[in-house]
Amino acid sequence: MRCPFCGGIEDRVVDSREGKGGDTIRRRRECLACQKRFTSYERIEDIPFMVIKRDGKREIFDRGKLMAGLLKAVEKRPVGMAALDEIVTEVTGMLHDTADRELEGARIGEVVMNRLRELDQVAYVRFASVYRRFEDVSEFMEELKGLVDRKTRQVDKGHG
Repeated sequence: MRCPFCGGIEDRVVDSREGKGGDTIRRRRECLACQKRFTSYERIEDIPFMVIKRDGKREIFDRGKLMAGLLKAVEKRPVGMAALDEIVTEVTGMLHDTADRELEGARIGEVVMNRLRELDQVAYVRFASVYRRFEDVSEFMEELKGLVDRKTRQVDKGHG
């Protein structure tokens, strides 16, 4: 750290404290050349996670936006907040596991839909209708037919 008074590069830390909000560290330093004291601040470099959208554009991942979409899908359904938070945490974990800090929106959407399908089928259909951008009732009916067929297969196997 260069001394703002004499330009010296040798100093010692006299005191360290956490800054307001806990996102910085405030350090009081003393220059070994001129003995004057100065303050420096440290913070972790925050590189945002990015979502690659269908059109190729990149958008900063917003945990709140994902939660808002889930809340809309489960509105008036018997789904607890803990289950939704678990889905958001899973997606966030996927982002943490990527080396380049970005993930395709399609992959996020598929994970969310798979989890919702297991959790609440009405919420799943609501989310899928927005995510897959159903254009007409026939697309919606195809999705419902797939759900019914899946449920029938589970019952036939003795899982339902």
